[in-house]
Amino acid sequence: MKESEILRRLSDRFGISRLNEMQETVNKRSREGGDMVLLSPTGTGKTVAYLLPVLQALKGENGTVQCVVIAPSRELVQQIDGVARALAAGEIKVTCCYGGHNVADEKNSLSSKPTLVISTPGRLLDHINRGHVDVSMVRLLVLDEFDKSLELGFLDEMGRIVKRMPRLSRRFLTSATTIRQMPDFLRLSNPVVLDFLVEKRHVDSRMKVWRVASPDKDKLETLLLLLKNISSTRTMIFVNYRESVERVADFLHRNGVPVGIYHGGLEQIDREKAVALFNNGTCRVLVTTDLASRGLDIADVGNIIHYHLPDKAEVYTHRNGRTARVDATGEIYVITGPEETFPDFIRIDEDMRLDKRISALPTVPAMASLYFSAGKKEKISRGDIVGFLLKNTDLVADEVGSIDLHDHYAIVAIPAAKADAVLRVVSALKIKNKKLKITLIK
Repeated sequence: MKESEILRRLSDRFGISRLNEMQETVNKRSREGGDMVLLSPTGTGKTVAYLLPVLQALKGENGTVQCVVIAPSRELVQQIDGVARALAAGEIKVTCCYGGHNVADEKNSLSSKPTLVISTPGRLLDHINRGHVDVSMVRLLVLDEFDKSLELGFLDEMGRIVKRMPRLSRRFLTSATTIRQMPDFLRLSNPVVLDFLVEKRHVDSRMKVWRVASPDKDKLETLLLLLKNISSTRTMIFVNYRESVERVADFLHRNGVPVGIYHGGLEQIDREKAVALFNNGTCRVLVTTDLASRGLDIADVGNIIHYHLPDKAEVYTHRNGRTARVDATGEIYVITGPEETFPDFIRIDEDMRLDKRISALPTVPAMASLYFSAGKKEKISRGDIVGFLLKNTDLVADEVGSIDLHDHYAIVAIPAAKADAVLRVVSALKIKNKKLKITLIK
């Protein structure tokens, strides 16, 4: 693929008219060939950085898988897939595979012999073992967030996958932390190491860290008061356990705060809905475990709240990496109980004084989300949905917000003030001669 076309699509689809320093460096050094290790903080655009040279290296459709991208989480796989498809714009076939995704759909997609496969390690190995995909002709391998893959115990799966790639000639590794030792199975040959982790201090300078003292061991009341005292921009609340997500979210909900939840115990569709509603403005507060600290495509998070103290410096770094992305700024709030020992790796800028007289809750979201029970596999496109809404309701074009289109469903953001009226009209109608279930997501 031509670099000029990829860059044009990057500008058209994502509004990125100029590569940052890290992306420029990766693109330039990639022209020299060879293996590469990219070390760069969370939120700096590593996906675009490696997809640009990867897409240029692909030789068009030839009936074989030429490149495999392996990522540690289904959320990151979905994010990479979305960027790759937008930049490829149909010039090459792209398929993504991950746990929780429909296996039959993935098998069908793999049978069309894609050029680029993006997958979690376990699901890809399963497809290889079942004979659904042949990776023997793969020349390019990308291991995205390699440090996280090692942390999650995917070393064996990745090693078994790489053994099935005898023609592998080039490897890209990315990591948000320093990789101390490379596994032998990678067979790296004098890799170019691009270390942008020193840039972390510039990211830190765009964050302000507040200490919020809780008078009680149970921090719920302090959390509620904090939410009343800070801006109503997108806010992520990090806790250490799945059960705590449910408990904190239930408390906030009972106190009138619109809140979403995200953790590994949820079904895949519920996790996807949570991210969609948080991104499209339907829900401004998300309570989550550290699962959401990496790999999710979430924009413009203004506040990070550490309800539970992180146990490692890396965890703290990745949580904070959800804000102050690219050139934005962010506010970090660390809630400490009366008996908690403060970790050495947390640097506090200022103590937060909460005004107990404030009674207003965080702003009620201006957007609501409609659920459509059909998606890409039913040949429903974003254009179909927009046209359907504009034709049958009083919505105008700029009132239709983001559309998250999945294999078998779609989530569409519309103004909350019009949601009930729109639903009454469209729930009885057909789209492309198909009768769908259309509901309002609560």
